[in-house]
Amino acid sequence: MKILMVSSEAAPYAKTGGLADMVSALSITLARLGHEVKIVIPRYYAVDKGKLELLPGAMGVPLGGGEEWSAVYSAVMPDTPEENPVRVYFIDHEVFFGRDGIYGTPFEPDFLDNPRRFTFFCRAAFQLCRKIGWSPDVLHAHDWPAAMAPVYLKFAERLSGGKVKTGFEKTVSVLTIHNLGYQGIYSKDNFRYTGLGWDVFYNAGFEDWNMMNLLKAGLYSADRLNTVSPNYAAETMLQVHGFRLDGVLRYRSADYSGILNGIDTNVWNPAKDPFIPEPYSGENMEGKAAAKEALQKEFGLPADRGAPLIGMVTRLTGQKGVGDLFGPAYGSAWPICRDMNLQMVLLGTGEAWCEHEITSLSSRLSNFKAKIGYNEGLSHLIEAGSDFFLMPSRYEPCGLNQMYSLTYGTLPIVRKTGGLADTVENYIEASGGGDGFMFDDLTPQAIYNTVGWAVWAWYNRHEHIEAMRLRGMRQDFSWEKSAKMYVDLYEKTRAKFGF
Repeated sequence: MKILMVSSEAAPYAKTGGLADMVSALSITLARLGHEVKIVIPRYYAVDKGKLELLPGAMGVPLGGGEEWSAVYSAVMPDTPEENPVRVYFIDHEVFFGRDGIYGTPFEPDFLDNPRRFTFFCRAAFQLCRKIGWSPDVLHAHDWPAAMAPVYLKFAERLSGGKVKTGFEKTVSVLTIHNLGYQGIYSKDNFRYTGLGWDVFYNAGFEDWNMMNLLKAGLYSADRLNTVSPNYAAETMLQVHGFRLDGVLRYRSADYSGILNGIDTNVWNPAKDPFIPEPYSGENMEGKAAAKEALQKEFGLPADRGAPLIGMVTRLTGQKGVGDLFGPAYGSAWPICRDMNLQMVLLGTGEAWCEHEITSLSSRLSNFKAKIGYNEGLSHLIEAGSDFFLMPSRYEPCGLNQMYSLTYGTLPIVRKTGGLADTVENYIEASGGGDGFMFDDLTPQAIYNTVGWAVWAWYNRHEHIEAMRLRGMRQDFSWEKSAKMYVDLYEKTRAKFGF
């Protein structure tokens, strides 16, 4: 099949989170399976166009009130198969994308013109296909910034039976929800810029309390919907996790499913990770002990193999449960470190209050140390050198760190939600089964108790800990399994239309 990925992010060019990794890894794996995949993203200011190939001629993009013009650059995705390369196309529009930040900056977290920026981008995806003379079988859009692409396909480009041939008559659309909490809700005055009629505004589901909801319109318009784990698909059809779109997802439930994200096992693999002191595997775990010693040194903790070391690499936001862990009035991190014989390290950045509180705790506690910011190499060392990895998420569509942890023989301590529930098997104290520790309610007491349970097992059932490590390391989280499920999803969607 010919597959076009429409996304606001793709690693290594533009990344704020797991969306970028998923789009690139899935595309490369699909190419290895023999499919022709192209990716289109904006050419942000941070993407060096000097390293890209400029396509000849400017490209016109029709929108409400006229036409926007842009340049198009391209590059071959790194690590792509030589015999079937994945090519990335960059839509270059200086006014919309020639600025710092993808969605905003620390001073303007959400650019006011985001609805226009990403409306233009989605319309440009179709013009790109015409420019290069290529029509996709599947248009795969990702999250709210790409949600206008299925809308344009349904209401403007796929004119079945019409006199005008668009090249998209046999194209189907799939929209993947990576995080339902982000929807692209803006003033409906921006709708005029789409160039679509007001009948589409209501028929496509844009209306949201007198505002314009881009993701909602995409959910109504896409031929097939999916999200990044089976459990999150079920959760988002419930009011508690539905962010007011649970009704739409229940309405589309026959076309909605979850496919668990994979991980890039070329990058996240303790047997060949360049960021850790020594490689290791289930057959020889000495390298993990070396990584623990290096991690303790990096954070200024005593080199103690016997003390359980808990790691965290996280965004410091409410979604990640940081209020219940670090809140100054009721957080559980302080009692955990005070009452238990353990060490804890954290790498992360996010909300200012949480950064301040973590910095304060790190200065006051001898067994808790943190670094504010993000460092790719250090995140690998934390995964390898930790004995446990803590993820007290309020909700987690898929989560990657728990899969990284299991791959590195590090036992996850997680809340039972979303993709965490799909990938972690709770410890069975009687038999030593499972590969992690789980809790249901997100409260400081639940976090405290579950960490305490893991620490108790470390000191009293260490043979269980070792068996759980090996069990986790044997799991297959590679992208090939998930990519084959996407191929099946694409084929079923096309079959629905008789394509």
